[in-house]
Amino acid sequence: MARIHPTALVDPKAELADDVEVGPYAVIGPGVRVGAGTTVGAHAVIEGDTLIGRDNRIFQFASIGAAPQDKKYRGEPTRLEIGDGNTFREFVTLNRGTVQDRGVTVIGSDNWLMAYVHVAHDCVIGSHTIFANTTNLGGHVHVGDWAILGGNSQVHQFCKIGAHAMTGAGTVVLHDIPPFVMATGNTAAAHGINSEGLRRRGFTAEAINVLRRAYRTIYKTGLTLDEARAQLAGELAAGDPDAPGRDAIELLLGFLRDVTRGIVR
Repeated sequence: MARIHPTALVDPKAELADDVEVGPYAVIGPGVRVGAGTTVGAHAVIEGDTLIGRDNRIFQFASIGAAPQDKKYRGEPTRLEIGDGNTFREFVTLNRGTVQDRGVTVIGSDNWLMAYVHVAHDCVIGSHTIFANTTNLGGHVHVGDWAILGGNSQVHQFCKIGAHAMTGAGTVVLHDIPPFVMATGNTAAAHGINSEGLRRRGFTAEAINVLRRAYRTIYKTGLTLDEARAQLAGELAAGDPDAPGRDAIELLLGFLRDVTRGIVR
């Protein structure tokens, strides 16, 4: 049976796998489903239509699945979906979606959210990300796989942060950050490619150099975003289909085609 502290309040309609651990004074509401191997710390609150996968660690005082902080919300049924192997540290807050968007907030697997991180309604977070302390995401933000957000990063609603991107501490993000790019400042400005992070993840020197050239095309040539995108697409079409870094350029171009708020400069 699930190991539930006698002071915890678990609604009979909640579904917990047999080996879930629930700490003192935690509250788990109806409609919550928690997968095997997950631990819920003391005083944590999990509510709403919330699906939590396997082997997640939810630390004390976290708030998971609360109603969105949106004045348009009128109690409509919305969801929060969480994958496997995530860590949510103290006072992390994850809100459900709204009917103005997809109706669901999604967090992938193997993410590390440090203390006081807030993920607002309708956000979509990939996998293998790190959010340092007091990082806040406004509603409808999308964050790609392997992104790292430095402490106290503040991300405006509807922004997109690409895979393998990185922000410095205290960064204020008002525009999209393309994949692989490092950005910092208030407001955020681009500062090159996250080359060290890419090396640690197995990117070859050749692939990293391809991304550096793409960065120069976007940021150093004076081209507009549309012009830079067209040049990169032309180079990709004319290039060797087996060339190093080709997949990374395809990912970058896919992101640039979907930019809605402009990109950080």
